[in-house]
Amino acid sequence: MHRLSPALAPFGRFLAIVALLFSALGAVPAMANNIAATLEVEGPVAPGETVMVAIAMEPAATWHGYWSNPGDAGFGMGLDWTLPTGFTAGEPEYPVPEPLLIGPLMNHVYEGPYAVLIPLTVPADAAVGQRVPIVLDADWLACTDEICVPEKGHFETTVTVASPGSPAAQTERFAAWRSALPAPMVDKGRYAISGGVLRMAIPVAAGSKVSEPHLFAAQDGIVRYAAPQEVSRNGDWLIIETGADDDATAGTPFDAVLRLDHAGNGLAVTLEPGDVPASGTPLSGMTGSAGHDLGWLLLLAFAGGLILNVMPCVFPILSLKALSLAKVNSAGAHHEALAYTAGVLVAVLALGAALLGLRAAGEEIGWAFQLQEPATVVLLLILAAAITANLAGLYEMVLPGLAGHQNGGAFLTGLLAAFVATPCTGPFMAAAMGAALLLPVADAMLLFAALGLGLAFPFLLIGFVPVLRKALPRPGMWMVRFRHFMAIPMGLTAIALVWLTWRVGGIPLLALGLGATVLATGLLMLAGRKQRRGHAATAPVLAAVILAIAAGGVSAAMEPTAPQSEAPLDAIPFSQDALAEARASGKPVFAYFTADWCVTCKVNEATAIDRDATKAAFEKAGVVVLRGDWTRRDPAITRYLEEHGAAGVPLYAWYEPGAEAEILPQVLTSGILAQRAGTKR
Repeated sequence: MHRLSPALAPFGRFLAIVALLFSALGAVPAMANNIAATLEVEGPVAPGETVMVAIAMEPAATWHGYWSNPGDAGFGMGLDWTLPTGFTAGEPEYPVPEPLLIGPLMNHVYEGPYAVLIPLTVPADAAVGQRVPIVLDADWLACTDEICVPEKGHFETTVTVASPGSPAAQTERFAAWRSALPAPMVDKGRYAISGGVLRMAIPVAAGSKVSEPHLFAAQDGIVRYAAPQEVSRNGDWLIIETGADDDATAGTPFDAVLRLDHAGNGLAVTLEPGDVPASGTPLSGMTGSAGHDLGWLLLLAFAGGLILNVMPCVFPILSLKALSLAKVNSAGAHHEALAYTAGVLVAVLALGAALLGLRAAGEEIGWAFQLQEPATVVLLLILAAAITANLAGLYEMVLPGLAGHQNGGAFLTGLLAAFVATPCTGPFMAAAMGAALLLPVADAMLLFAALGLGLAFPFLLIGFVPVLRKALPRPGMWMVRFRHFMAIPMGLTAIALVWLTWRVGGIPLLALGLGATVLATGLLMLAGRKQRRGHAATAPVLAAVILAIAAGGVSAAMEPTAPQSEAPLDAIPFSQDALAEARASGKPVFAYFTADWCVTCKVNEATAIDRDATKAAFEKAGVVVLRGDWTRRDPAITRYLEEHGAAGVPLYAWYEPGAEAEILPQVLTSGILAQRAGTKR
């Protein structure tokens, strides 16, 4: 029976109890198995030779059987042979399985008819012409997505001993079953384990068709089954990266089956410890915890983009742009809405393409990677201050080039809104953006487009639904006051960016950022004075832009040291070693991943984590707290996020003693944490 992970031990005990009950009730007439099984022999066999025996399995609708290594739960077949003297049965050969993700569990299954083949060797002194009886008692597990039932079968058949030199039997059924077996590879693969990540290299010719790859380890304790598998090509090597089992060590070879496509073609390979080449061109077919339905992921990305509109850095831009539609006719509103949407999509898709390109080049980055760079933070600070000054009426925005064309201003406004919004990661976005890092490029770009469409959707609605436009207040002096009022949330965003500049780069970066912001704002105020006098203001605006670019360039070359802050709940800085030590302590573990630029993270820390009720519950339960700070780039945290299907922060993981991670909601409350701390204690 397969060794269950500690988190699934209760499930294993339950199965054992069920099996005992079935044995105890042996006198009760047996019900039909949910997986019908028959034992078949390929044909006559000469003395000293081998014949193939098949256990043909046919699951009923919605039921499935298991591979030899079933994954996170279940067990493979148990075989008990009764054979004549001298006859020997070899190791069973299984067809290529399918991955089945149910919640947090990954299983290796067969959902349609399949056969397990067993080579049966006849002794050299067997008498020609005799029909030899063979008996097999087998047991297996049949499951649906909700229930599992241990099943068994008793089989009897005969093997005919033929004359030496007789033609071997070849049947269509056995030929089909053989073709479903993974093709054995002569060349060995390589693998390495570092920082909880298992990297494997399998020799697959560059021209070979690989459409939906997934690797199944034949031995337990190697792979974290539900972890996403990132697959890429590097010449004649197929590179697979996934999470390593907590007990895995790179010491001995292990066997695996590589599924190549949905048709069930696969390769049987042995992997030995060794150097693994760098990742190459990403392939499709990423599986694991990111294996959600693409339609559902698109919906999540759209909803995440929609929510970004209420962020304090986006809402002022959106609201003022939406009110401007009250001044135009229906055709003009349509054009403005489409231009704004185009600007948003261009910005989001450009960011997505940059993210995927950098990852393909080997960079360990995730969503909002740009905010981990001091140059981006400084540029955002200057931009937020410039928008605040504009909303306050200190100057009028002078948009270059494209703004002079019809609807050019709407396009550039869309670019601006997306640029200041996309660093945020809110509810619904985590699963979608996490999957985008693992899916094929085309599917990933669809997710980024869905995010952008969600961000642009409110403006698109106002532009195309006359009822909504008519509901907008008529233009008047109140719009000037409303614009000035909108400077408040944008100003608060600028203040938050001042703090973030200090957190990302310390005093040197803060001095540079503040100095550049003050000078750029002064230049824009000078531009405003010129505008009010009816003079051209291009020169001071251009000078402000050049100053911002120069400040970004200088900050990119700086290597400041970020200040340290005291973590809530006396949290230990996250590392794989710290996590392993905490889990080995036998205490509950709460690991949370945050960043100073993450609004959702800071809200959760203020309202749920850094609370007296949470601290009291954690102290009572002896919870060990780990904190992963992703404000600056940290490859170890990036890998952990990816292993748990997240593209960015926040991420909250709870470990019961001896159990795997349970991912908590992105929006936390102190009640959720206190309840987890009190569970089963």
